[in-house]
Amino acid sequence: MRTATSGRRHAGVFALSMTALALGVSGCNSDALLTERPKDIIVADNLYTNLEGFEAGLNALYAQVRRERWGQDESNNEVLMLPMVIGTDNGFGNYVSPNERTFQEFGVRMTPTDGFITHIWNVMYQTINAANTVIARAENPAVQWTPAEKARVVAEARLIRAWSYRHLSYLFGDVPINTTESSGGNIRTDWDRAPRDSVRKFIVNDLLFAEANLPATSTNAGKATKAVAQHYLAEMYLALDQPALAEQKANAVITSGLYKLITARYGVKASQPGVAFMDQFQDGNVNRAQGNTEALWVLQYAELVNGGGGSIMRRYWVNRYEQNRGMQISPENGGRGIGRLAMTRYAIQLYEAADQRGGAFALRRFYTMNNAATLLAGKKLGDTLLTAFPVEKLSDPLWPSTRKWDWASPIDPAGGATFVDQPYLRLAETYLLLAEAQFKQGRLADAAATLNIVRARAGASAIVPSQVTLAFILDERSRELVTEEQRRYTLLRTGTWYARTVLYNPLAKLGVVPRDSLLPIPQTVIDANLTKKMTQNPGYGS
Repeated sequence: MRTATSGRRHAGVFALSMTALALGVSGCNSDALLTERPKDIIVADNLYTNLEGFEAGLNALYAQVRRERWGQDESNNEVLMLPMVIGTDNGFGNYVSPNERTFQEFGVRMTPTDGFITHIWNVMYQTINAANTVIARAENPAVQWTPAEKARVVAEARLIRAWSYRHLSYLFGDVPINTTESSGGNIRTDWDRAPRDSVRKFIVNDLLFAEANLPATSTNAGKATKAVAQHYLAEMYLALDQPALAEQKANAVITSGLYKLITARYGVKASQPGVAFMDQFQDGNVNRAQGNTEALWVLQYAELVNGGGGSIMRRYWVNRYEQNRGMQISPENGGRGIGRLAMTRYAIQLYEAADQRGGAFALRRFYTMNNAATLLAGKKLGDTLLTAFPVEKLSDPLWPSTRKWDWASPIDPAGGATFVDQPYLRLAETYLLLAEAQFKQGRLADAAATLNIVRARAGASAIVPSQVTLAFILDERSRELVTEEQRRYTLLRTGTWYARTVLYNPLAKLGVVPRDSLLPIPQTVIDANLTKKMTQNPGYGS
């Protein structure tokens, strides 16, 4: 379904979409919704009448989640995850556009009128409104379904609502909580910002409902299951400084018997050179039905399918290697990248020699020259071109890049979007959350044992309890999850974002200040709250 944009013109504080827009169809004004019911147009009143209609609404919610990585919407041809991964200790902007510059240079670029920051806010509250619509319409007694079907539908909607508020709480801090379906007749202009811990407790309540009512498994590869709720609960309890509860939820996933780390080669490229760690990112290997026992939640993308979407993770993380002499774009090199984002030198240097996560199958540490037309004198096809990472600088085509997002059509390797399904949450991260919970409770031996499970899979050496520190856990998360996790959130949760960004990111440290730990509330939101003053985050004006 197509996503319209007309709903954003409403004066309500969230710039929320009309109900029909939140479902992914063309919006109408409120009078039309009240007086016209054409049978050939989908609106909430004629969609949410049976299970099939609710599944369509859930499909639209999952499409909103996929927007974090697809980037091909409206005028913002950007990965929504941009501020979550650069301007941190392990991610920087290489080939920068204005949006990358905002989260690398900070300073005067980080303003309440920034269009991309406003876009993020709008996407999250659109998603919340769509979830609220599903939740509210599920209470219609005329819907014919079983109690279990209703509970599962509401659980999925509440999980994705929690997902949205999770993003908002990390990015903006205190934010308004809305639990009602927005329409033309109930627009408010008197919203209050709820304290961040209150938002997180609200998230926990949604996740607990999801945990209780989601199935343990699903035949639908893209559906969230019980483990997703438990994983996020573990993280939220850490954010709320409740490590014992975090440990309980992480262990619930780990001991469920449904998941295990990938420790042996499998799948479509098992007979080719490679490592077990990287098999889970290969097209044809990503979903549970394809043998991926580590995947908790997988984002589904599909080419030439209505609503399938396409990710630009490859486009953003693969470097512009073809700008080096002797190189041209090829599927073997991951296809065409534009190198907007890159791992910092700190992140690249974290790995031991035997660690699969930092080896040549996981990082582009060299290329094989494949373009005779641009070879330097004395070079030939097949010669090796080594990458180099002396110091972070802009527009460096020789900087190493991750291979997690490599994918290219053999008939169009220069195409922009990629359509391979992608791991979104993995069991390895659940182990790392568990280790953090154990560390926060002072149980260093248990934390070391947990970390060693993740490290052993990658071929890294075992550690001893005395080596377990918060810094080590953060390093280990980078080794395992670089370019996957929302790194900014991890560092904010642990109170280390500013210090580690200054220490390990030489480009960001030139402009970043503690103020930048929170993004500014969009000015359009403050201006729309006409009947009650809404405060701005500190350092961004009144």
